[in-house]
Amino acid sequence: MQEALTVQRVVHGTTAAQELDGSDQSMFVTVFLLLVTVCAQGGNGEEREEAQRPGHVSVVIVGGTGDLAKKYLWQGFFELYINQVRGGNTFSFYGGGLSPADKGRPALSEILKAVSCTKDLSQERCALLKEQFLRLSQYRQLKDLEDYQDLAKHIEQELQQEGLTEAGRLFYLSVPAFAYADIAEKINSSCRPTGGAWLRVVLEKPFGHDFRSAQVLASQLGSSLKDQEMYRIDHYLGKQVVAKILPFRVENRKFLDPIWNRHHIERVEIVLKETLDVKGRIPFYDQYGVVRDVLQNHLTEVMTLLTMRLPMNLSSSEEVLQNKLQIFTSLLPVGKNQAVVGQYQAYKTEVQQELNKTKDHFSPTPTFAAVLAYVDEAQYEGVPILLISGKMLDERVGYARILFKNDVFCVQNHNNIHCKPKQIVFHFGHGSLRYPAILVSKNLFKPVLMDGEWKEVTEHTDVNILGLPISDYYVQTPTEQKEAYSELISHIFAGRKNSFVSTENLLASWGFWTPLLSSLVSSFPRIYPGGAENGDLLDVRVKGKDISYNSEVVIISNDQMGGTSANSFQVMQGKFRSADMVTAWPEELVERLAADIQEAAEAAVHQGGVFHLALSGGSSPLALFHRLTQHHFSFPWKNTHVWMVDERCVPLNELESNFHNLHEHLLQHVRIPYYNIHPMPVQINQRLCVEEDGGPLLYEKEFSKLVNGSSFHFVLLGVGHDSHTASLFPGGKVDEHGESLVALTESPIKPHQRMSLTFSAINKAHTVAILVMGKGKHELITQLSRVKDNPDKWPVTGVKPAHGRLVWYIDYDALLG
Repeated sequence: MQEALTVQRVVHGTTAAQELDGSDQSMFVTVFLLLVTVCAQGGNGEEREEAQRPGHVSVVIVGGTGDLAKKYLWQGFFELYINQVRGGNTFSFYGGGLSPADKGRPALSEILKAVSCTKDLSQERCALLKEQFLRLSQYRQLKDLEDYQDLAKHIEQELQQEGLTEAGRLFYLSVPAFAYADIAEKINSSCRPTGGAWLRVVLEKPFGHDFRSAQVLASQLGSSLKDQEMYRIDHYLGKQVVAKILPFRVENRKFLDPIWNRHHIERVEIVLKETLDVKGRIPFYDQYGVVRDVLQNHLTEVMTLLTMRLPMNLSSSEEVLQNKLQIFTSLLPVGKNQAVVGQYQAYKTEVQQELNKTKDHFSPTPTFAAVLAYVDEAQYEGVPILLISGKMLDERVGYARILFKNDVFCVQNHNNIHCKPKQIVFHFGHGSLRYPAILVSKNLFKPVLMDGEWKEVTEHTDVNILGLPISDYYVQTPTEQKEAYSELISHIFAGRKNSFVSTENLLASWGFWTPLLSSLVSSFPRIYPGGAENGDLLDVRVKGKDISYNSEVVIISNDQMGGTSANSFQVMQGKFRSADMVTAWPEELVERLAADIQEAAEAAVHQGGVFHLALSGGSSPLALFHRLTQHHFSFPWKNTHVWMVDERCVPLNELESNFHNLHEHLLQHVRIPYYNIHPMPVQINQRLCVEEDGGPLLYEKEFSKLVNGSSFHFVLLGVGHDSHTASLFPGGKVDEHGESLVALTESPIKPHQRMSLTFSAINKAHTVAILVMGKGKHELITQLSRVKDNPDKWPVTGVKPAHGRLVWYIDYDALLG
């Protein structure tokens, strides 16, 4: 033992415990990971050889007295030192800080006293190793360029005095990201090793705020450091289960190859739930939110490991990173309809307190997000991938689940193993299981037992994992649980760069997430109370290519919206101008309207075999058309006739045509017989809307012949800023159309000539829906809530179904402004 210890020379006379700086405490708890990465990643084959050959290694933790260094980094490097004590390398450890030595040394001393040995070491050996580690560690003030130059001189002097060959220098930047470029420049100009020794600089997330900022940071760092010298750390890649995803896929390839595809996989879920709030971290968190903090990095990395093409050589960092990059090029863009966001209720108060905001300040930063992704490759076509994370949830747990389709139906014994869910779960830890594990449903296959560091669990407790008792799984777990930081540090020393984030992959990830982040800027997150009280409020459902909250009723308070009233109200049904009203946020409102139309269609077809739907033009219905095409696959289009409420007097193939809009966004995407489509005859005899051509009368005769009593089952209207509806404008005399059902009208907006259903036709309908959306309509809605019926001045007030039902569909923007 003594022999082994003498190999590790004491470079410094000052004890490690003599040096750290409280002012350097880093807010970024992931910094440790970066350091781990630096050690573990080699880069090319030449660097890996250098990492393993004997020589002296100088480790510098910039921000060495900060919170991350205190919690993880020094312990991680102590474990590296223990594991390498017989490896022929010698070490020096430096804790760098902004404070002068007289303040930094005592702080570092206290941190180093807390490092501990692994269980397999005797107390005597542990004490000797710890004493040696402390003597090899010292504090250095690292503030100005001169401080870095002095450090370089110090390292060179020690090498000369001891007659040592330098293997490399490792800098772990446990500091805010804005300081990276400046420190990298100082390292490059004054602290580069010579004689072929390697340089490695570890960087902790966040690596930028969006694609542009990540690009700028990469460019700044690239002017000082080579890509192979940078180690961007994501501690999730150091988790034992995450690190085993690729080996598991390779070792069980004969079982997985036939089923790892769209024909067998129902969906993929990658979930990280946390019970804590972000109190104390608001200045950082409010700028980033849950998508940047967790989804863009941790969950995205797991997604690439699950979907990437398996490398021919698992130990080839270059091949692994290239296969990861390929997945980014295959990911379909994620839009606003592929994400839902939420915010725990106390977040608003925490922001006001920590950022000194007024009582009416509201931050839209999400603390919960569920995102739906798709890979545009034949293997995964149509397979939904859910990435979900949030603060203040019911439990702390992380996992990735691959849920497979089950084509077995048990007629009598529903508890038969073959009828239960088929799934593979990569359980990262915590939760009811408490330990990391890989679980495979027994109705899938028995997995190959992985290397000697993993064992099979056969003694099961009374625990359920994602719908199955643990006894229904084959379970494997590490024989010894290791911290992600220690794992990544070992990867760095072994030269395994595939556990880290390359510049290409970083920019590809930001390229994928930035458009979604931009689209979410105007989204109002769903407020949730936190913990078990969330109930099913955050449950989501996948419909077509979109994701939405499962519950339609959203509870929001005026206070959360910046109002003065403390009373809460529900997003539900009410009354507007004595008629029924449905109000919700835009997406939920459109979803409700689409469901109501389908319900009316099914009822009409059931009763009479046919459904007559009249649709208006404008931009408001476009979201409805999208919803109908993407989600309502059971809509009875074969039995539906589509009519026009109004049309502009332009050729039907021109962009300004209402029918053109309808065809482009709805009709061409659904299976409706062409003879069930009825455009308005605005062009007859190669002329547009000429009265003597009798277009209105032709259309009236057409639907009078097909529509029983000329009563459409469902008429959808919009309303303009001047309160016009259909193509019935203010100033037009209601009685001038008489009993006509279709008429030519004049618009104040080009094109002036229109063809429109009249109030006589509209008010015969069974159901009339008026859709009003957008803040621009708030003033109009306010006026309409006060005025009396006056169709000449306020045309929409003339909509009063004689024997049918009128329903206003108004979103919050229009209703509340």
